[in-house]
Amino acid sequence: MELICPICKQPLQRREKAFVCPRNHSFDIARQGYVNLLTVQQKHSLTPGDTREQVLSRRAFLEAGYYAPIVETLLFTAKKYGVSGEILDVGCGEGYYGSRLSHGLGLPLTGLDISKEAVRCAAGKYKDAAWLCATAAHIPVASSSAGLITSLFALTMPEEFRRILRPDGLYFQVLAAEDHLLGLKSIIYPQLHHREKDTVPDIPGFARLESIPIRFDFTVEGQQVQNLFSMTPHVFRIGKEGAQRLRETNVLTDTASAMLNVFKPLG
Repeated sequence: MELICPICKQPLQRREKAFVCPRNHSFDIARQGYVNLLTVQQKHSLTPGDTREQVLSRRAFLEAGYYAPIVETLLFTAKKYGVSGEILDVGCGEGYYGSRLSHGLGLPLTGLDISKEAVRCAAGKYKDAAWLCATAAHIPVASSSAGLITSLFALTMPEEFRRILRPDGLYFQVLAAEDHLLGLKSIIYPQLHHREKDTVPDIPGFARLESIPIRFDFTVEGQQVQNLFSMTPHVFRIGKEGAQRLRETNVLTDTASAMLNVFKPLG
């Protein structure tokens, strides 16, 4: 996938250890193989995105196969629609979903995340993909270059996604449903509040082709209970009492509930 300079939007050319644009903006290729295209102006904090602890917890949990049904649904749906071209995984995390989708379809992958720790982890394990530290609001890839964009439990940026997709490309959006991880929530919060979630949203510039529910049960034990918690946004909201209840939980049976929305660009 052709990269563009996040500063001047000119094409980037790979040199031995860096990507360089015609205006001589240079971006080093890290030892692990990823490139950091997140400029200082695009940061909202010193170290945006997931921490190393969150990334390692997510890897330990996902590699154990608990969320394999999500991968299976993505692969089945991509094959049904005859997806072709390059994959761009926005909010790729440590690379679990994108790498399996890429291998299952035999298509090249570029993964992007605002967390340097996430892309460092992804690049260290999955060597046959391109990994970028960048923001989804300003994706440093050329227009009309992706056959499939995926965003799993991550942001949707309609204008950027439409710019990057080929006219015949698809966007796969996975959103958590209202009843996602109710077992975990019931432990960490004193009471549960009903909040309606729109899991089949309209997206400007896109037509929704299909919405596919993904729902399955799983059981985690020991450290995997903490790993599950650490990879969720609840890590920023938990109180002392909830944290204590979580520490005392050795076995958790829960339900993963999400929606896969399939979109195509309009026009």
